Amino acid sequence: MSVRGLMVAAAFGSVLLLGGAFLFQSLGYAPCQMCLWQRWPHMVAIALGVVAVFWSRWPVALGGTLALLTTAGLGLYHTGVEKDWWQGPTSCSGGSSLGNLSGADLLSADVVDRVVMCNEVSWAFAGLSMASWNAILSLCLALVWAVAMLRLLRAPSLQGSAPEVRRG
Repeated sequence: MSVRGLMVAAAFGSVLLLGGAFLFQSLGYAPCQMCLWQRWPHMVAIALGVVAVFWSRWPVALGGTLALLTTAGLGLYHTGVEKDWWQGPTSCSGGSSLGNLSGADLLSADVVDRVVMCNEVSWAFAGLSMASWNAILSLCLALVWAVAMLRLLRAPSLQGSAPEVRRG
């Protein structure tokens, strides 16, 4: 597969992961704050995939690699919060977030429906939560971006440099 093809395929993987997240959301699995954080790097990777169609250079591949490593890291962190390996943000793992609500807010069914805890697994497959699957699949996509970047760095002709002209 060409370098451009690798980058576009990796970006399409982000489209699928983001689409899956929106599908689960439409089925009633509301995202927590950390789930939303994990979506932003996928959006960056998708934008870089569009750029790669027109300009397939190593900085684009580096950006895609870093974006996917970022969302994978967030997914691993989120997994640790879900498994109680470490404390998550108090805004979505308990603590001060409910303390900031008034008594009327606490009694309102509307507010309760909006509170989604980051330390609770809402859906799992094969013992892994959505955050865990995002981490695993994002690492795989980061590898695809990294392969594209390494190919570009090893082959200067793929960088778009002009061939030397011999005069003589």
